[in-house]
Formats: sequence, structure tokens, C-alpha cells
Amino acid sequence: MSKLLHKPHQSSNSSKPPFDLDRSGRRSVIQELTDLTIVVVAPEDDQTSFLLRELQRYRMRARQIWPMPESIPGDADVVYCEYSHDLARRLPWIPGDARSALVVILPTNDPIQADALSNATPDAVLSRPFTGNVILASLVLAHSQFRYEQRLRTKIEKMDENLRSMRTVERAKAILMTTRRMAENEAYSFIRRQAMDRRVSASAVAAAIVDSFELLGYDPQQ
Repeated sequence: MSKLLHKPHQSSNSSKPPFDLDRSGRRSVIQELTDLTIVVVAPEDDQTSFLLRELQRYRMRARQIWPMPESIPGDADVVYCEYSHDLARRLPWIPGDARSALVVILPTNDPIQADALSNATPDAVLSRPFTGNVILASLVLAHSQFRYEQRLRTKIEKMDENLRSMRTVERAKAILMTTRRMAENEAYSFIRRQAMDRRVSASAVAAAIVDSFELLGYDPQQ
């Protein structure tokens, strides 16, 4: 069962979280958390209700789900999920390619399996009994860690793309050097000129050269 909690009316009392800009004019950490979508996979009890109220206080859109589904929803910014020994199997993503920040809610007394927790690769953990500070800390850490990993993945993907482009250009140069008897610098200049004339990247021209010769069964390594 899923329970959606709507954002409450914000009064002017002291419980309202501060949303001021910092001195550089950038949004504060609290502001960046505003309007995040949160899924809480935990049983309905006083602790879960307190967790939902705290998330609600920071103007987040939260919904609760229980019992734990076979596949944890992956359509939220942050997932708070009760610990389970098979949690990794229930996550809708493969390790290293998470779609949501994950906070694992640890049991109060029951033992946990270190390997099971590690396999779930959480961005943060939350221990009972909850407090406002602990909830906020878990949220900030999970969201920050998740965004950091996203930036790393983007950089790695860009590096992989650049490496593939370099390899394609090298193969295209080898083809031109063999078929047109060009020197290496001449082959590269040819690729660059074709790219500028067609207003495409050098790697796109190189890929077209390689593809055309592979279609004819040509192997530039022979």
C-alpha cells in the first residue's frame, strides 16, 4: 500500500526551515532538497510517521510503501528503505548505476549482515530511534553522495567516449595511410578537412571511413 503525503501549509513559526541564499547567491543545501520526491519503504509506526513529518517539513513530496515490494520503486530522488538481507535483489538497478539515492533504515535490535548491507551500496544509513538532526544528516549525505557519484559516472562516460573516438580516428588514419599512401599527418589533416567541410566532428568522419571499409571486408591491420 502506498500513502502519499502532501506538503502542508507553511506557517511563519520557528519550525519553518531556513531557505536563505548564501553570500555568493547560490542556493543553500536545504533549498536544494526542496521538492525532492521521497519513497519511504517502512512499516507504519510512530517512528515512520515522525520520519515522514520531518521530510514533509522540508517541503518534500513523500510517499510510504509497505509491505516491502519485490521491486523497490526507482522513480524517486531518494529512497528510505527498511533493511532486508535480500535488499540488493529488490533494487531496480545494478550496483554502480543507481537511479535514486538510497538510505537504509537499520533495525533496532535484530542483527544485520554486513555483506547484505554492502551489496545494497547505500548512500547513507538511518538508525532508530530517529531524531530530526539524524534524519536531516542522512538526507543531506545521501543526496550529496548520489550527486557526486552521478558526476563521476558522467566524467567516466565522457572519457570512454573520447577514448573510443581516438581509437576510431587512429583506425581511419591507418586506412587512409594504406589505401591512399598518405603520411600520418596527411591522413589526420584529411579527416579534419572533411569534418570542417561537413560541419561534423572528426570522430564522425573517422567512423564513416571505418564503417565503409568494414562493409567491404577491409581490415586495416592486415
